[in-house]
Amino acid sequence: MSNERIAIVGAGAVGAYAGGFMHAAGENVTFFDPWPENVVAMRERGLRLLSAEGEVEYEGKVRAHHLSDIAAMAPMPEFDIAFVCAKSYDTAWHAQLIKPYLAADGFVVSLQNCINEDTIAEVVGWTRTMGCIASLIAVFMDAPGQVRRMVPRGGAANHVVFRAGEPHGRITKRAERIAELVGHTDGSKTTNNLWGERWSKLITNSMRNPVIAASGLTNVSSDLEPVTRRLSIRIAAEGVRVATANGIELEAIRGIPADTWIACANGDDNAFGTIEARVIQAAENAKTDGRPSMAQDVEKGRRSEIDFMNGLIVRTGKMLGLETPANEGIVTAMRSVDARTAAPSVDVVRDI
Repeated sequence: MSNERIAIVGAGAVGAYAGGFMHAAGENVTFFDPWPENVVAMRERGLRLLSAEGEVEYEGKVRAHHLSDIAAMAPMPEFDIAFVCAKSYDTAWHAQLIKPYLAADGFVVSLQNCINEDTIAEVVGWTRTMGCIASLIAVFMDAPGQVRRMVPRGGAANHVVFRAGEPHGRITKRAERIAELVGHTDGSKTTNNLWGERWSKLITNSMRNPVIAASGLTNVSSDLEPVTRRLSIRIAAEGVRVATANGIELEAIRGIPADTWIACANGDDNAFGTIEARVIQAAENAKTDGRPSMAQDVEKGRRSEIDFMNGLIVRTGKMLGLETPANEGIVTAMRSVDARTAAPSVDVVRDI
């Protein structure tokens, strides 16, 4: 613990959960969020963090403010670390909002689903930008001021959830500090491969989030349904091919190395079969089930991050001259779901 002032900019499920455990560990944390009911609940009743079994892991009042309050705070705050935890489409204005309140050597960390470091850097500069990936964190805000974890907290021995890194790839003291902060929540480490971790997470999300959101299924049922399972594999294979062609050194996707995914993208039936068998086995052995963030957004009537997820794969593919029909198809399907011109069902994705 230190005297650093930490801002959580966007106290939704991930921000409130990670920031809540930082606060519980004695860190100096202030939460900012655009949802008034969430702010009031966190400030007056207290932030409540629940385990996958529904047990209260932490409950306590925290410093929480509506985003509009920051300009009226006196004395003017100076934050050493600001975690931006907003939806991707809100990244730029969240970064603009917190920028004037950063300390002289303060910096911003993207703790988000998609790849937003470049957007943050456009606002605060690359030297003040860091990234932190949350892998398989599976959290859900089921009420104002209350976040539920959908999978057990396991620590580093089970699964390293958080990976903190610098855009330039060097392991720095501040990267180690970010890993320490998010390590209050679950297993964490530093990484010298931020972009590889980011793209690997993006591809993993791209094969699950929109397919489940558009089909109305769950994590497990989507992997057991042939239509959605095979679509998700095609989406990921295209993503791996695009990222690799773009010079990204990927981590394993769902435990499967990039070479197998590329072979699948190139029409290798054996590679496809190997991946499909692994996906089915994982679904059959799953001890928990749930729905990812994009499906939760659809349920709540919120805009999805499809253009920042699969849309990025499509745009990068076009830049490289690579076709991405499965990703293009799921982008179109999700836009129809977002626009409420189609209701989630397997039929929405059947012909992609």
